[in-house]
Amino acid sequence: MTASTTRRTTAARSRIAAAGAIAVAGALILTGCGDQTDNSSSTPSGNANSAPLFSKLPEKIQKAGVIKVGTDAAYAPMEYTEGGKIVGVDPDIADALAKQLGVKFQFTSGTFDGLITSLETGRQDVAMSSISDNKKRQEGLDDKGQKIGKGVDFVDYFSSGVSLIVKKGNPQNIKSLDDLCGKTVAVQRGTIYEDTFKAQAEKCGDKKLTIEAFDTDAEAQTRVKAGGAVADMNDFPVAAYIAKTSGGGNDFEVGGQQSDVGLFGIAVSKENTQLRDALKEALDATIKDGSYAKVLEKWNVKDSAVQSATVNAGK
Repeated sequence: MTASTTRRTTAARSRIAAAGAIAVAGALILTGCGDQTDNSSSTPSGNANSAPLFSKLPEKIQKAGVIKVGTDAAYAPMEYTEGGKIVGVDPDIADALAKQLGVKFQFTSGTFDGLITSLETGRQDVAMSSISDNKKRQEGLDDKGQKIGKGVDFVDYFSSGVSLIVKKGNPQNIKSLDDLCGKTVAVQRGTIYEDTFKAQAEKCGDKKLTIEAFDTDAEAQTRVKAGGAVADMNDFPVAAYIAKTSGGGNDFEVGGQQSDVGLFGIAVSKENTQLRDALKEALDATIKDGSYAKVLEKWNVKDSAVQSATVNAGK
């Protein structure tokens, strides 16, 4: 099973690794449990009706002045809770979209596996929570290909793969998985990243790759920082966040380019095509005016930029 297949179908497992990562980075994370935390993007100045794309929205949302967003705020830097407020890449992108659409984006944190259901029940208008766009989610299928729902449409806004986390300065010059042969890596036990390292160990053959697995990603990071292992692995935005924040940015860096890249999308009910299309147009506008790029630069994830908004481009 490839890392791509696992990450995109068992996002919760990936988020376990992310939670450990934040412990080292020192960020304050409060895992969403039920709809207990919400916050809204800032309201555009002036009359909301004067926003460039306000008229593109469904009448119901125009009247409400709000797009209700379901998220699981436990995945820094994409979305997490700090000081009682949901912050991160996704809320900041939503702020940029809000300026184009003239309505608020109201984020409410719940459990990840309930986000798509919340669209089907109408409790939320969209779900924005680092959700990998794939055909199964588009068609409402489970991992075995059985129909379990209506499916959703995705407005794809972020490109993310997995990345190696190495000691600051990259003393072993680790740029790819092949550079790990003959060396020792550290990883959180039971994650997709351990599977990736095991597959690479097979590829390394006689040039043995030693894998040290730990209960938490924080322990794996500590091993890399101490020099006992040359690399750890995590999703790119998490790896970039660790590199930026751990030890004030002096502990780690991302080694080489992302691999196994896929798309994150804003999920919208298939019945709400007008909202989907308005979001796509708004995202393209933020890409054109530079506000999208500023968000990614702020969070040190500019390598995850998409060049244009797409719908259901995930595989």
